[in-house]
Amino acid sequence: MSIERETALAALELAARAPSLHNTQPWRFRIGAETVEVFADPARRLPATDPDERDLLISCGAVLHHLRVALAALGAFAATTRLPDPDRPDQVATLEVTPRTATHADLEAVAAIMRRRSDRRAYGARPLPDDRLAELTRRAAAQGALLRVVRTAAARSALVSAIAEADHLQRSNPSYVRELAAWTGARTGRDDGVPAASAPTRTGYGDLPVRRFHAPRLHAPEECEPDGAGTLLVLGTSGDDRHARLRAGEALSAVLLAATGMGLAACPLSQPLELPEIRRMVHTGVLGGIMVPQLILRVGWAPPHPDPFPRTRRRPVADLLDR
Repeated sequence: MSIERETALAALELAARAPSLHNTQPWRFRIGAETVEVFADPARRLPATDPDERDLLISCGAVLHHLRVALAALGAFAATTRLPDPDRPDQVATLEVTPRTATHADLEAVAAIMRRRSDRRAYGARPLPDDRLAELTRRAAAQGALLRVVRTAAARSALVSAIAEADHLQRSNPSYVRELAAWTGARTGRDDGVPAASAPTRTGYGDLPVRRFHAPRLHAPEECEPDGAGTLLVLGTSGDDRHARLRAGEALSAVLLAATGMGLAACPLSQPLELPEIRRMVHTGVLGGIMVPQLILRVGWAPPHPDPFPRTRRRPVADLLDR
């Protein structure tokens, strides 16, 4: 099938809504006659925050899944070859496109792309039903990843301690502090990064500390829950090679879109896994060594809010294309 350029561009417009570390959007694309290629953009890596490029690959996995969802809604099936060329490590995937009628589920999934936000506010206190958590777990498994709910007090305490220790270590690193300030806060005229309006002024929810962004302006509403952390989940994989990290990003996209479709709020937390020694703490103290942690997720009920939650900006598709 020869993919029409307009169709490919429309799919990329939707795919670029995918989440990425500090909204760096570290991806590029190439449109062929019958293919769309996805590339990592190493110029957008964060050396202080993401020295081993774990989060860069997870971000690229998220945009890859978003792209498949968008193509499906536009009437195209995408057969995916991941990391196709070992001599071109930045080439994340090649998608070979063939026609297929869009289903109702395809249209629901692409609608979730437009509604999804990384909601860093406090969540409602009402527990999430087990059936919804089970469905999120199934969505992760369908992408080759594992999702574990942090249920016990001991596991939660270990995870919270790991997050607090990561925050302490990173804030004592001048390179990290400069990098965080460069990508968050007041970013007038920029199409990337985390704007001040999306960065919470609160430094934690109950026992859960959260990343302290530069110059935050997202205030909690007066009716905000005193705890508000929501349910904590760990997204992981059986291995830790580049394929596993890419799969984790695809699972992240699938879980976030499913949560959005359920009317839930969600936000990825990568901070405790950005330092090798803290990642080991999560691996053993939270997961009992049974899987490799790739990302933490907060999921819960979004509280009533008088204003719509702001959408972070995205770079124009024209800036994402390799000519």
